[in-house]
Amino acid sequence: MLESVLLTIATAATPLLIAAIGELVAERSGVLNLGVEGMMIMGAVTGFSVSLLSGSAWLGVVAAIVVGAAFALLFGFLTLTLVTNQVATGLALTLFGLGVSGMIGESFVGQPGMRLGVVDIPVLSDLPVVGRLVFGQDPLFYLSLLLTAGVAYFLFGTRAGLMLRAVGDNPASAHAQGISVIGIRYLAVMFGGACAGLAGAYLSLVYTPQWVENMTAGRGWIALALVVFASWRPWRVIAGAYLFGGVTIGQLHAQAIGVAIPSQMLSSLPYVATIVVLVVISQNRRLTMMNTPASLGRPFVPDR
Repeated sequence: MLESVLLTIATAATPLLIAAIGELVAERSGVLNLGVEGMMIMGAVTGFSVSLLSGSAWLGVVAAIVVGAAFALLFGFLTLTLVTNQVATGLALTLFGLGVSGMIGESFVGQPGMRLGVVDIPVLSDLPVVGRLVFGQDPLFYLSLLLTAGVAYFLFGTRAGLMLRAVGDNPASAHAQGISVIGIRYLAVMFGGACAGLAGAYLSLVYTPQWVENMTAGRGWIALALVVFASWRPWRVIAGAYLFGGVTIGQLHAQAIGVAIPSQMLSSLPYVATIVVLVVISQNRRLTMMNTPASLGRPFVPDR
């Protein structure tokens, strides 16, 4: 029982972790992309449809990453080149993604999908409790942890990461030092979009291998909240993702055992938890402002 609960929590947390890590990189560059939900749903429908039509789940994963990056590139063109409002553009991108995904996925509703296989390490995966949890997961679970470690090292252990953080804190000074602010922001936004697309593919190829309209169910917004919860620190995103994953699975198990609470209230728990966490974090304004990229959401137009 414990093993199955832990496995489902890990499965629920993985797409949140992947999407949040991508958005963290984008926000560290000073760009606030509220289109994570739209990019995730496009990744979900693309991953499902391409894998079904091609017969390869991995081809579906690659296609989802490409589509997520393409949507992020559109967002970057509008906000970085045309200097549109980042908040309004991100919301429009989410609405656009939800609409387009519904149209594309209409013919795939109810069709059985493909599932990514799990990594099976002989002997180790047969160990009690930790066997399947640590050594018998799907490949994207391990990729999410590698992404987190890679982003943490990149941001705080490399010169390129220092440049990206400088762009997010003071783009004018970075530009004066010869750093391509717009170029770095484009790359950061596209990385965030690729991660959102990958997170969407995880939903339709691992979490529930099928296509259901609006299957992201607000996970993109939770990923955005996770970035704030983690104070823009990669390793803290893991704790937040598994916390919210635990809340999500907890309410499902509570419904399954017949807890005498309306199912609608239980289903709202992950989103209530998101609001509560953000309220608690906002109480320590000094800590929040200390870690927030100073130019987050502010447009930058280089001197011509």
